[in-house]
Amino acid sequence: MREYAKGGALTEVSLYILISVCKPNHGYGIMKFIEKETNGRVTLGAGSLYGAINNLLAKDLITLLEETDDNRKIYLINDAGRQILTSEYERLASLLNSIQRVVKEDEL
Repeated sequence: MREYAKGGALTEVSLYILISVCKPNHGYGIMKFIEKETNGRVTLGAGSLYGAINNLLAKDLITLLEETDDNRKIYLINDAGRQILTSEYERLASLLNSIQRVVKEDEL
């Protein structure tokens, strides 16, 4: 299932975008979601945000659901994106477990 990431794992921003479009969302909403979820640690300009969105569209992990009359583009994660999000969750959980194990060993 790693064919999506020929260059490796998804970036942190791409993962946050996937999470933010588990329900229909538009660019500004995605930007605000990421800022809120990271307590302001990650802030994106429009160029970075739409570059990452276009990358996820090209990888067929999200879908352009609709474009509204006021030119807002609404995005939604698709089945492939959900599979990748699950895979990334499992990968990161395993990494976190390894870190916790090593840190606990160092404390002994």
